[in-house]
Amino acid sequence: MFFETFDGTRLAYEDYGQGEPILFLASWVLHSDMWEYQLPFFVERGYRCVTLDRRGHGRSDRPSTGYDLDSLADDVAALIEHLGLRRVTLVGHSAGGAEVARYLARHGEERVARVAFVSAVLPFLKRTADNPEGAPEEALRATLAQFATDRPKWFTRQAQVWFATHLGNDVSPALVDWTLAQCLSASPWATSRVFEALYHADHRDGLRAITVPALVVHGAADMSARVEVTGRRTAALVPGAVYKEYPTGGHGLFVTHKDALNDDLLAFLKNG
Repeated sequence: MFFETFDGTRLAYEDYGQGEPILFLASWVLHSDMWEYQLPFFVERGYRCVTLDRRGHGRSDRPSTGYDLDSLADDVAALIEHLGLRRVTLVGHSAGGAEVARYLARHGEERVARVAFVSAVLPFLKRTADNPEGAPEEALRATLAQFATDRPKWFTRQAQVWFATHLGNDVSPALVDWTLAQCLSASPWATSRVFEALYHADHRDGLRAITVPALVVHGAADMSARVEVTGRRTAALVPGAVYKEYPTGGHGLFVTHKDALNDDLLAFLKNG
């Protein structure tokens, strides 16, 4: 299914089941199919599950603009308005978590029951005087240069470490290839622009202002969003956040730790 967002861009979404709504927001360069192991679980338990392919990703249009965090959050708001969702739970993985945070900062909590940040690239990735844990600008430029030189090579390397298989996580070569295919399906333009936007976005004040129940889930072995820079700091900033850390988890918790993640999300839905 499709709808037109604020600037006329046509975005793809999927809508399954009935009941209290959950909006799943995908990782950078992935799309709705990444939630393959979550959607049936929650639909079977009486929830309405909605997914969104962000602009430049999946089946959505590939415009040249709108890849800043404000615009991406406005796309989320447009979908919530289009479907008339209320008391929605927002679940964001990686970049999707950044979209959740920016949505709350820009559009408030009126329609939101609770939020879950899964492997989220929060609170602030850029190294500054007041954020020494962040990555230097040179690292951003080097990665963007690799995208411009050999994007498939970069993602092939990343796909191998996403699932922390060295810690015993059982992931087949076929599943790694499936993830890589999703990564490379995103528009090259969107790939770089969203990556850059995520790096520069400072969510610290917005996270401190959250008043709805929040769950933060992160893997201790996440090489894409190191837990000491992201998950633990996010949990410390969000008032009253519930924090779950998976010792053997990499970035792809939605696959490697799908049972634990689904159970933790379900408990949060019932108790949060």
